[in-house]
Amino acid sequence: MKKDILEKGAIVQRDRETYAIAPHIPGGITDTATLRKICDVADRYGVKELKLTSAQRIALMGVKEEDLDTIWSDLDQQPGAAIGLCVRSVKICPGTTWCKRGVQDSVALGLKIDTIYHAMKLPNKMKMGISGCMVNCAETLLKDIGVVGTPKGWRIYVGGNAGARPRIGEVFTDTAPDDDEVLAVVARIVDYYKGSGSEQRLGRIVEQMGIETFRQAVLGT
Repeated sequence: MKKDILEKGAIVQRDRETYAIAPHIPGGITDTATLRKICDVADRYGVKELKLTSAQRIALMGVKEEDLDTIWSDLDQQPGAAIGLCVRSVKICPGTTWCKRGVQDSVALGLKIDTIYHAMKLPNKMKMGISGCMVNCAETLLKDIGVVGTPKGWRIYVGGNAGARPRIGEVFTDTAPDDDEVLAVVARIVDYYKGSGSEQRLGRIVEQMGIETFRQAVLGT
């Protein structure tokens, strides 16, 4: 029976014969040339279906194992981190780029976070979300680390997740409307998690410690 092939970003499908792969599309923001290339490659290799995923990627479904290497070569794109113990995705809303409700530039901040953290190896999987306002279109409160724009700056949440035991993230701290300040806080959370010695999702650690103790451990305040 076939299994996932982590080094090729390939997830075995229900038939236990074919795979799904998903090129990395930071924030789900792309262009027509990239979309045409994905479609051309899908046609060339007889890909059975294209799926728009919740992680803002385009998955190619039903890929044959013998085609994986050449498909990735033809796509000439980094694999999305859809499997493995790592930062799986950084979901980003349109923010002030397009949305009339946006109060902070979630796209600029989110792409910086994606560049630093996407596919970073961690004790367990991690998902991040960046929303430009409190409407939370990036489902930020269901992410291990979530950043939400407020009229005064950014609010950072920790410990959210979906799955069989969903958990709403808790308020960690507020910052000024300064990307570098947010990046510094996120770095401290990730560094703490990496050195925690725990293989649980971040939310379980926050749950066990309590948000005040967790905040003190990470920020020292």
